[in-house]
Amino acid sequence: MNLMLNLSPQDWFDLFAHFAVLSVLGIGGAITTAPEMHRFLVDEKQWLTDASFSSSIALAQSAPGPNVLFVALMGWNVGLNAGGGLSAGPQAWYLGLLGVTITMVGIMLPSSILTYKATQWTHKNRNLRSVRAFKTGMAPIVIGLLVSTGWLLSAAHRDVQQDWKLWLVTAIATLLMMKTSIHLLWLVAIGGILGAAGML
Repeated sequence: MNLMLNLSPQDWFDLFAHFAVLSVLGIGGAITTAPEMHRFLVDEKQWLTDASFSSSIALAQSAPGPNVLFVALMGWNVGLNAGGGLSAGPQAWYLGLLGVTITMVGIMLPSSILTYKATQWTHKNRNLRSVRAFKTGMAPIVIGLLVSTGWLLSAAHRDVQQDWKLWLVTAIATLLMMKTSIHLLWLVAIGGILGAAGML
């Protein structure tokens, strides 16, 4: 069911501002702020229905790619509703794309700037005892998360006869990363090509 909305420039700004605030509050990812998104979009503003809100999250979570895509779907649905629905034509599609842009820039920009500035400050002050202690404390956590991610991805099929290829690629990539200067993104690209070719 499509809602018929009449969004003013202030409404579009409010949409951006709300997602910008959630960007900074989303410790653990954007999905952790979904209850607040629901309160704002469904309960307070009534720009989305419960069904479209839930389906935006379900569709994004089931699709490949980053789970933040549910934010883009919410923006798309708000824009479509403002334009009269998908069948309303190019004007609605334009507003849908405007909604995607506003929500994605809102959810990504503040946290990206904060991360960039914090990284700059940390690099500039890398000799401070507190910065060294933080990095030393984070190193085993990051390594543990990387190992657990590798373990999870290497056992994707839950079948040893199928997963041995994934284990082999993981071991080779780990050795190449540790023993050579090959950039990690090349190894990821090679793994993606092997997977797309059906070799894994």
